[in-house]
Amino acid sequence: MAADTQHTPEPGTKAARREKAKQLRESEKQREQRNRRLRRIALVTAAVVAVTGGLYLVFNQSEQAAQNVSYDVGKPGIGKTAPDFTLASSAGGKESLAGHRGETVLLYFHEGGGCQPCWDQIVDLDKTWKKFEGLGVDTMLSVTTDPADLTKRKVKDDGIKSPVLSDPDLKVSKEYTTNQYGMMGGSTNGHSFILVGPDGEIQWRADYGGAPDYTMYVKVDKLLDDLKAGRKA
Repeated sequence: MAADTQHTPEPGTKAARREKAKQLRESEKQREQRNRRLRRIALVTAAVVAVTGGLYLVFNQSEQAAQNVSYDVGKPGIGKTAPDFTLASSAGGKESLAGHRGETVLLYFHEGGGCQPCWDQIVDLDKTWKKFEGLGVDTMLSVTTDPADLTKRKVKDDGIKSPVLSDPDLKVSKEYTTNQYGMMGGSTNGHSFILVGPDGEIQWRADYGGAPDYTMYVKVDKLLDDLKAGRKA
C-alpha cells in the first residue's frame, strides 16, 4: 500500500483559507493557555510572598516577645520551703525533689502536650546548660501534666536529655500554683521557673506570661539575666 501523504492546499483556495483560519484559532488557543499559566504563576507567587511576609512578621513579633516578656511571682514565693514531690520520670522510675537535697535545682513547669515552644525551651536549656552551671545550678527538673507514656515518647522524639516528670492529676502543679498561669483554665501549667536551693528553700521564681499575655517560650539569655537579677534582689 502506498504511504499516506499530507497535501497542502493551493494558495487562495477555499481549503487554504480554512486551513489558515484553523491555524489562527489554534494559535489564539495556545496564547490564551499560556496567559492562563502566567496568571496562575503570578497568583501563586503573590500568595507565597504574602505568606512568607506574614510568617516573618509573626516570628519577629514572637522573638521580641520572648526577649521582653515580664513575669509574676506566684506562691510559694522566695524564702518559702519548696513542697516535696515524687513523680514518674521520662528517664524511667520515679524522681523526687527530696532526692536532690544538697543541690540547686531549677524546676520548670510547662504546658506540655501540643505546646511545641515549651519543648523547644527544654531543648535550648539542655544545649546551654553550662551557662546555668556557671550560676551554680546543678539540675533541671521539668514538670508537665501529660501522662507519663506520652511524656516519655515526646522526650525521645525531641532528643531531650534532662528528665521530664509527669503530674497528670495536677497535685504538684496546684501546690506550686503554676496551673494558675496556664491558658486552659487551670487544667495545665503555664510557663514557670522555680529555683530551689540546696536546703530546699525557694531562691527565685518567675511565672512568665500569665493572662492576658501568655508566653510559652523565654529566650535563654533573658532567663539567665532574670535569674541573676532575682537572686541578687
